[in-house]
Amino acid sequence: MHILSFIWDPSEGIDLGFFLIRYYSLMFVIAFVLGWFITKRIFKNENLSLEKLDSLFIYMVIAILLGARLGHVIFYQSELIFEDPISILLPIRTVPEFEYTGFQGLASHGAAIGVIIAMFIYSKKVLKKNVLWILDRVVIPVASGAIFVRIGNFINSEIIGKPTNSDFGVIFKQLNEDFARHPAQLYESAGYVIVFLILWFIYWKTEKRKQLGYLFGLFLVLLWTVRFFVEFVKESQGGFESALGQSLSTGQWLSIPFIIAGIFFMVQSSKKPTE
Repeated sequence: MHILSFIWDPSEGIDLGFFLIRYYSLMFVIAFVLGWFITKRIFKNENLSLEKLDSLFIYMVIAILLGARLGHVIFYQSELIFEDPISILLPIRTVPEFEYTGFQGLASHGAAIGVIIAMFIYSKKVLKKNVLWILDRVVIPVASGAIFVRIGNFINSEIIGKPTNSDFGVIFKQLNEDFARHPAQLYESAGYVIVFLILWFIYWKTEKRKQLGYLFGLFLVLLWTVRFFVEFVKESQGGFESALGQSLSTGQWLSIPFIIAGIFFMVQSSKKPTE
């Protein structure tokens, strides 16, 4: 009896007859749109031109998608570089045969690196402020976006959790399984809700936002700590964990440097003059 479990078997998306709106893509759209509105409110609070917001939006979309895709290839599927390089940046694969796949395989660690690089360029070319100033603010909409990306993963029955070996959990019908797994995607999404709320509260209700690097550092610590612990109930996604030991997953190994960097930025923020 699966009293505490439920069967998950969603459709691919909303079928309009002439076009299929995939739920995963829809979650990305929601993430970007919500992020735009959150950042707009922050920019108004900082008396910044909305023209600079439009530029920021373009930088963020390109950085997240490009960084996430390249991160997945580098960290989890490096064989594509030699076997099917055209599939790295295009929604197709040519090996073993041509097939339209849509954009698949995105790594949050790569997205994080992409955003940091993009914000460095944006701060120099457009904003004319310290890069930590903009990083302290964009992490708030980034945290909100991460919530919906993981919901998208759940809808797609991907990045699945380990079997619970009990009645509790989710039965992913699309995987042709009859046993329950941890809904790891929802665990992670719930964790990101908490991260977002903490960052939102600190920005609007405290003076910590004036300490350059504090919010950025806190984001790194909180978000990657959530990722680190949720990885314990996730199925392995491969990568280089076998080379570093099976005790931790690739996602956990990659999270550790981000957490350490976050602690560094939080400590350093208290030593710098406020804006």
